[in-house]
Amino acid sequence: MAWDFEAIGTAWEIDTAQPLAPEVEAAVLAQFERFDRTWSRFLADSTVAAMAREPGTWQLEGADALITLYDDLHTATDGAVTPLVGRSLEDLGYDAGYSLQPSGRPQVPEDWSRVRRDGTLVVGGGQVTTTRPLLLDVGAAGKGLLVDLVVDVLADHGVEEATVDGSGDLRHVGGTPIRVALEHPGDASRAVGVVEVADGWALCASAVNRRTWGDGLHHVVDGRTGRPTRDVVASWALVDGSCMVADGLATAHFFADPQTLLDLHPHHFVRIHADGRVLRSPDLPGELFT
Repeated sequence: MAWDFEAIGTAWEIDTAQPLAPEVEAAVLAQFERFDRTWSRFLADSTVAAMAREPGTWQLEGADALITLYDDLHTATDGAVTPLVGRSLEDLGYDAGYSLQPSGRPQVPEDWSRVRRDGTLVVGGGQVTTTRPLLLDVGAAGKGLLVDLVVDVLADHGVEEATVDGSGDLRHVGGTPIRVALEHPGDASRAVGVVEVADGWALCASAVNRRTWGDGLHHVVDGRTGRPTRDVVASWALVDGSCMVADGLATAHFFADPQTLLDLHPHHFVRIHADGRVLRSPDLPGELFT
């Protein structure tokens, strides 16, 4: 049974063998509410918004794993992936009011490794402590974390077989493997291939045709320049056990050599470059049509 709904600004679908009980649906929606009130930079009363106004100690669900992943991806991409791209995105027009109007030259984000090294941001025990205001944007891996949290909520309520799909970030648990089409980055009605997602695996996609609002303006921003990247136009990462990691790796594939990312975390991948080149992991459980 498919349950379709809107949350955190995008479409979601949860497929289960049997309809979810009302109390399970309520628990899932409560998880979405907690996540949005914690991590959204678009809500004035979120924890992230408060962090951008003043220093302090903050309770952020999933912070330990998410911040550690950003540390690893920042290193693997030579600084391109960072949770400090929020100001750059605001300058480009992807702001809390969705103005979609650039306000000038985007800021180059601070060096995340220095922020972590000098103690400006410390994480542990689900808490983040900051010594000065910082605006975090966890769009590179946050939706994947939310998928994992929803899977955990379902498991807590005895739902062991489900597919949770957050518009490009998907995790499948229980039951037989499923086949998922890879959307063509230039034509949403076409697919460039299909992959098999087995029990416990997650498939995440990132593409520059999603969340785009002007000539060359999109949400995949290079943390070294504060500007949208132009070389890669779409990527997919298939990971066992973590949608958060798959989400982060899909973003990292816009910037890093594939082998560097494979050494960081085992996964399958596909990526399409602006010049038409297509790279894929040799053992990809699926096929490409191009």
